[in-house]
Amino acid sequence: MSAIATRVVVTNEERDELECWLRSPTTEQRLAFRARVVLAAAKGEGSASIARRERVRLNTVSTWRMRFAEGGIAALKDQQRAGRPRQYGAEAEQRILAKLDEPPPDGYSTWNGTLLAQALEEIPPDQVWRILRRNGIQLQRRRNWCISTDPEFAPKAAEIVGLYLDPPENAVVLCVDEKPSIQALERAQGYLRLPNGRAVRGQSHEYKRHGTTTLFAALEVATGKIIGMHAKRKRREEFLAFMNQVVAAYPKQDIHVILDNLSTHKPKHDAWLSRHPSVHFHFTPTHASWLNQVEAWFSILSRSALRASSFTSIQQVCERIESFIQTYNRFSKPFRWKAKEVHPSAPKRNIADLRK
Repeated sequence: MSAIATRVVVTNEERDELECWLRSPTTEQRLAFRARVVLAAAKGEGSASIARRERVRLNTVSTWRMRFAEGGIAALKDQQRAGRPRQYGAEAEQRILAKLDEPPPDGYSTWNGTLLAQALEEIPPDQVWRILRRNGIQLQRRRNWCISTDPEFAPKAAEIVGLYLDPPENAVVLCVDEKPSIQALERAQGYLRLPNGRAVRGQSHEYKRHGTTTLFAALEVATGKIIGMHAKRKRREEFLAFMNQVVAAYPKQDIHVILDNLSTHKPKHDAWLSRHPSVHFHFTPTHASWLNQVEAWFSILSRSALRASSFTSIQQVCERIESFIQTYNRFSKPFRWKAKEVHPSAPKRNIADLRK
């Protein structure tokens, strides 16, 4: 006498989910099989008939009928398995982390996986690397940071951010700085055909120097437009010459200028400022030049116009920069301030981003 098959009852919600499994091309085949078994059983089809159609053993069909009847859809999924036990557990991890607090062997500046394995002897290198990865430790990675020690960081930063977010009425806000030592490097570059037929673009490692130039730049915060001036040096004399050019560009407006703390920006006397009462200097906190948005534009200039280029003279460099500024100003957009909080150790990235 055959055993009575387990009765399978499927709710509308369960039926919709099981049919979704069958329609989805990403469903695992084992789950699709189990869904077919349950839906067929819910229609009243016998286990033997299902087993013949699916070409599986009768016990397999009976198993999934019972599991669904007892636990629903959740019972059709595989249970979490313990897996292979760790061969090197908490004790090995503590030993490795403790060893990192000790100085590396003589002649080495830092630990690596091989050195740690040699020092610990019975723990192989692959296990050392696995434990380091599990703890998020990357021994060869180095991070750089710049922390402002200015005791007046908060009021100075608030003043700069306030000019970005709520500029004075009928006034222009400019971010001013200089990019010194822009080199005119001449090097061979172009496309190289590889033996496999592929063509790669690159440049020779050999180069010839043709001098340097300094770019003074002012970024108009409201529009993103750039005013630039080239100079051989970056003395106070060249800075004031550039500022005279900036003042001439905005003859009837108050000008708020954001600057870093370079000595050429800070006058020993305020004679120039007294002759230009419409100009107001605002200095970023020390070691916080990333608050100056023109620094972001200098990065755009380097990536877009200077990097991977070849110049035979300083004149070519200046012409390239001028051409880039003209093109950039035609399509310029203001930077959008994104930082919700500003800290003395804030990174340079994610402070400002181009408005899309």
